[in-house]
Amino acid sequence: MSLPNPHPPLIVIVGPTAVGKTDLAIRLAQRLNAEIISADSRLFYRGMDIGTAKPSRAEMALVPHYLIDVANPDETWSLALFQQKAHELITDLHTRGKLPMLVGGTGQYIRSVTLGWTPPEVQPDPRLRKVLEMLAAQYSPYWLHEKLRVLDPISADRMDARNLRRTVRAMEVILTSGQLFSSQRGASQSPYQLITIGLNRPRTALYSRIDERIDAMFAAGLLIEVQTMLEKGYAGEPELPSLSAIGYRQAIAVLQGRMSIETAKVEMKRLTRMFVRRQSNWFKENDPTIKWFEMDDNTLSAVETFILAELSN
Repeated sequence: MSLPNPHPPLIVIVGPTAVGKTDLAIRLAQRLNAEIISADSRLFYRGMDIGTAKPSRAEMALVPHYLIDVANPDETWSLALFQQKAHELITDLHTRGKLPMLVGGTGQYIRSVTLGWTPPEVQPDPRLRKVLEMLAAQYSPYWLHEKLRVLDPISADRMDARNLRRTVRAMEVILTSGQLFSSQRGASQSPYQLITIGLNRPRTALYSRIDERIDAMFAAGLLIEVQTMLEKGYAGEPELPSLSAIGYRQAIAVLQGRMSIETAKVEMKRLTRMFVRRQSNWFKENDPTIKWFEMDDNTLSAVETFILAELSN
């Protein structure tokens, strides 16, 4: 007879953007007396609701959500801070007799909690950062990203070449420590009984949902949302992490007359497809630690049955 798992449980729900994680997680949480900790780095920022497909107030009223709207757009929530806050919330939920549910599509944030990653301890080097940023300005962020790929292809594959801030940080860690950025995460045995659920759809169906979501963003007022941000002084500099999210740069270009709405939609759809492919580098369908489910009318019941069986082991 197997002994009960000594670690407190943590439900983890992963999958590509637009697959339906939010809706399923809310309905599942209602059934399981669970509360939701968001692991989507785009949802940290206040006032960025439409372009990030943030859960609505009505949805968040159904089940408590955490780590959403925790920062202003010009503030940075580091991986280390997220990891700390997530662990604190998980402990609090267990203390209150609630089942914690970590939900999102930002792979490094989820792994930092589930695998006990230790973020690199290399301190920022302002002078080195300045040099790297100057090189990116001279030759382009894509050029710097290719230099990172030569040094550390694993890290390069996992980050967006347009996200200059992350590329600079990875290069800074490598050049300062002499070690690969991808090797410095470290890992320890998880303190939790991990029950990881992967959600998926056929790629054509997923792309269709992405297209519909982006069209709906513009209909819901994405341009007004971004205009409001600009009026508050968030100008969209390359180093502003929040505005590196897909949709915000395109919306700014539309508002400044540099891009038509239709061109913006096409670019957003293309970039989101690329983002989905990068997400698959974090959550692979052959990963034995993830139980995958195709999304259909029976998925909610199937996932609930699986989780209850795992909790009873």
